[in-house]
Amino acid sequence: MLMKPWLRLVTLACGVLFAGATWANFPSVPKETYKALKLEQSASPKELHSALVKRYKDPAQGAGRGTLAKYWEPIPMSMYFDPASYYKPPTSMKEVAAREECVKCHTDESPVWVSAWKRSTHANLDKIRNLKPEDPTYYKKAKLEDVEKNLRSMGKLGANDKLKEVGCIDCHVDINKKDKADHMKDLRMPTADVCGTCHLQEFAERESERDTLVWPNKQWPQGRPSHSLDWKANVEVAVFASMPQREIAEGCSMCHTNQNKCDSCHTRHEFSAAESRHPEACATCHSGVDHNNWEAYSMSKHGKTVAIMGDKWNWNAPLKDAYTKGGQTAPTCAGCHFEYEGKYSHNVVRKIRWANYPAVPGIAENINSEWSEARLDSWVKTCTSCHSERFARSYLEFMDKGTLHGIAKYKEAHAVAEKLYKEGLLTGQKTNRPTPLPPDKEMFAGFTQLYWSKDNNPAAIELKVLEMGENNLPKLHVGLAHVNPGGWTYTEGWGPMNRDYVEVMDENTKIREMAALQAKVAKLEAKRKASLFDLDSSEKLSLGGLGGGMLLAGTLALAGWRRREKSERQ
Repeated sequence: MLMKPWLRLVTLACGVLFAGATWANFPSVPKETYKALKLEQSASPKELHSALVKRYKDPAQGAGRGTLAKYWEPIPMSMYFDPASYYKPPTSMKEVAAREECVKCHTDESPVWVSAWKRSTHANLDKIRNLKPEDPTYYKKAKLEDVEKNLRSMGKLGANDKLKEVGCIDCHVDINKKDKADHMKDLRMPTADVCGTCHLQEFAERESERDTLVWPNKQWPQGRPSHSLDWKANVEVAVFASMPQREIAEGCSMCHTNQNKCDSCHTRHEFSAAESRHPEACATCHSGVDHNNWEAYSMSKHGKTVAIMGDKWNWNAPLKDAYTKGGQTAPTCAGCHFEYEGKYSHNVVRKIRWANYPAVPGIAENINSEWSEARLDSWVKTCTSCHSERFARSYLEFMDKGTLHGIAKYKEAHAVAEKLYKEGLLTGQKTNRPTPLPPDKEMFAGFTQLYWSKDNNPAAIELKVLEMGENNLPKLHVGLAHVNPGGWTYTEGWGPMNRDYVEVMDENTKIREMAALQAKVAKLEAKRKASLFDLDSSEKLSLGGLGGGMLLAGTLALAGWRRREKSERQ
């Protein structure tokens, strides 16, 4: 039967309507994430966000206080590190404020918040809509349109409506829903999933780190180390949970908050993308004795070029245009680590091979695996933006072999100290070595001992070998990875590791010589059936009696010599 003309038109219109309602997937979100979430890649923004948030908030997937929660209590600052678990609205503010009243009041109460927000993209959406193609921030216009599509999919924006602004209430209460907020009831501290409501692509990219970092031999747990699970990596550490000095323990938390919120990189309340592209944005956390990425990078030729020339570059250009439109002539942290196979995203772990810590068991053995070689090939593509492939491969091989030299040095020292431990010869090991606080247990050269010590736990040689593996070996690798020669050869890395090695061997010799002497003394004591050092022994030939007599004779002789010397001077 032939279809009537009007019915044909209706069918066509419906086809167009449904075609328009088909959601384009996010190409930058890897297929592994859709598979993990049990979603098709054509899923709507609402479906994707809901699935991501469900996993994100699941304690079994790393949210919240962790499995060691019974061992520690939060302190007031904890609410800012893990807002989802601990934040409560202030009780001192009883006002119910409208949108414009938030700005008016906080202009007096916290003026820097307001001035930063006024400079932000959030406060100037019409400015974004009016951008011209020649503007380096023109990409934000399409980004805003994507944000509005996300909100429409989630029912937070009408089909024909446009987002007016992103103000205090949108982030701290609900997005585009309320015009007034009760301070004592409604306020929240935004977590990453709140930011992800609008910035779904970036949130999904960041969360995809859980799915793309799967170690072939389980050297690390899945998705770690990464920004997406850095809080879990923090609260699941035994010494973090056991330390009574909470203000010290929570020092780790200040960097391990990327899982919980986005303002570690995008400083509130401006949330500037340009700021986060500067290497300095990474420096607060990626620095120090155990991961001195900033120090190594900033002393490299790459880092020095940024320091010398960076003020002439246009940091507003997106990463993909940094070299072509931004005038950039040297790599930055974001430029290298956000890039994967020529594309840029918030997943920064797709090329991880060493994970910063070469002493982790199995890492070195894994480095020539097919898995690792594929990631090395991706690094080669990154480096060939500026270098030849031959140069890139030569340097990456140089980095791997240099790191392996450091591992060999560390392993030799570790084996020597561990043998002492197994034989019970460490200082005070049998007499003055208390057990660590729960949930930790007795250990040799464990991570706990960097932060917890009591009496002779750990022994000095034990701590030395621990620092060698946890601090100086990573510095060696990081120096190599960031092309800072002094950072792996002399100033950091090998030079300090060599000193560690010497001190470990020196202490080992002293301990073993003392053990041998004690064994000889014990043997002699056993033969004489009395203590060789016992001055009260009835044995006339005891070493104690002989030694005491010799000591007395020597003292009398010395006194006589001093009297004679004094008489001669007079």
